[in-house]
Amino acid sequence: MTDRTFTSADLIDLFQSWKQLFAEQREFLIALDGQVGDSDLGITMSKAFAAAADALATEGEAAGIAKLLRTAGTTMARAAPSTMGTLTATGFLRASKAIDGKDRLETADMAAFWRAFRDGVAERGKAKVGDKTLLDVLDPIATTLEASGRATLPDALKAAADAARDALEQTKSMVAQHGKAAAFQQKTLGLQDAGATVGYLVIRRMADFVLGRL
Repeated sequence: MTDRTFTSADLIDLFQSWKQLFAEQREFLIALDGQVGDSDLGITMSKAFAAAADALATEGEAAGIAKLLRTAGTTMARAAPSTMGTLTATGFLRASKAIDGKDRLETADMAAFWRAFRDGVAERGKAKVGDKTLLDVLDPIATTLEASGRATLPDALKAAADAARDALEQTKSMVAQHGKAAAFQQKTLGLQDAGATVGYLVIRRMADFVLGRL
């Protein structure tokens, strides 16, 4: 990490870290998703991030951040063409457009990244905040980063991850409106949303990764 900014080399290493994370969390996500879903979330996310990490490592840092994100998105869409795989892929593809031309990301750039990620997921999934989905974590990530102003990137990402943690907890009081979980309606009360859990894991690992690079 140079001057508290995020480079293409960092992005490649972060995807390797995400790959490891979702391999470790595979069984946990399978069990969580199995409560009101079809139990494939852990498989989907481990496949998607593994494929993307390998593709970015092959492409190399000279490709630049935007192109690497496009590669991640297109690779994920092919490797895990399920609902969550498609939503995650869409998020990275939208983020790539938002930071196109940037060779390193500062706090404002990361806010643009997550705003685009959130908006892409909302549009593709046709969801709104409060529907008990991934969006319920992505929205506070984006809004917290947008409000971070002159904060350093590590501080801003930590605040975003903390906001995501609180938002994830709040999904327990919501009733699912989308996907297979929606069929369970009131039975989803008290349960932590599986998709939102993925969003939290992604931002927490990003925050920890950036902090560890300083």
